[in-house]
Amino acid sequence: MRFLAITLIVHRPDPVTGVLVPTHERFREVRDNAVLAEELGFDGFGVGERHERPFLSSAPTVVLGHVAALTRRIRLFTAVTTLSLLDPVRAYEDYATLDHLSDGRLDLIIGKGNGTAQRELFHVTPEDQWERNAESYEVFRRLWRQDRVSADTRFRPPLEDAETWPRPYQRPVRVWHGSATSEESVDLAARYGDPLFSANVTHPVEPYAALVRHYRERWEHYGHDPAAIAVGAGSAGLYVARTSQEALAAYRPVFESNLAFQRSAGLPVVFETLEDFVARSSALIGSPEQVVDKVHRYHERLGHTVLHVTADAGGLPPARHRASLELFQSAVAPVLRRDIPDPPFAWAPVLPRQTPEPVPADR
Repeated sequence: MRFLAITLIVHRPDPVTGVLVPTHERFREVRDNAVLAEELGFDGFGVGERHERPFLSSAPTVVLGHVAALTRRIRLFTAVTTLSLLDPVRAYEDYATLDHLSDGRLDLIIGKGNGTAQRELFHVTPEDQWERNAESYEVFRRLWRQDRVSADTRFRPPLEDAETWPRPYQRPVRVWHGSATSEESVDLAARYGDPLFSANVTHPVEPYAALVRHYRERWEHYGHDPAAIAVGAGSAGLYVARTSQEALAAYRPVFESNLAFQRSAGLPVVFETLEDFVARSSALIGSPEQVVDKVHRYHERLGHTVLHVTADAGGLPPARHRASLELFQSAVAPVLRRDIPDPPFAWAPVLPRQTPEPVPADR
């Protein structure tokens, strides 16, 4: 199993202290967390993309470019790249450049990922967002693989024998498809034989497991080898301590503050108590043995071989957050690496294909 630390660069008052750090300091935290993730042995570091409050992640290529300069080994993920909002040509140029600067350490997770505010900012509607996402991905994918591209597009000016520079380092870059609520994203991933990353954060496991089952069914429908499937999954929170009592006591102020924020913001509350949150969500809160057991139970439902945890303290004192990450890497990750296989591909730059890529079925 492989492990990512990710951030959406949320910028709101600390849920426990109420202190809002300056924007500059929040970015410095992201930088420091990326360096720490590599130091502790995480396999990847991910940065989200949002274009609305309370996020500072509107420019993930810039942030990951800086992280690339500070690290040497860890793979760099987007979580997620909102292709439904982006011009695929411009997205290609940005990410191809980043891929060169990082020596081929880039993986993309793409998705619709649209809140109301950012949809309105980019003039994207609920009715056309999935079509935009699919079209942008199909153009992006061809740009990465072909020296010249012609495409009769609906949502950007058509391309006619277009060249894009720089030409890519990885050939091709690996693209995961983020999946949260809709079958459209899992079908797009299955059609192209791409890996899937389940959000697995807001609700209990059942709706996410249903989408992963649908992905596996569509994968076989499109004629791909079931042995080549790769699934990643998120987690709703992380605090690993020596005992479950210590973990619950330390995390309770964070949970209760977040719960109060959800209620004040009019957001739906899924888990009313910390005990319910720990029992029924994907949060990894407890002793190392409890966390290992929970990941195993989720693996039985999702079959995932990549797991992401939060890179941010999120209300925990920084020293406690670091201690939790250290204990995760020393007492949890080694067991899961032994028990759960890696994805069915090398965790390394993608080498040029030696044979032509098959055309997806049902096109």
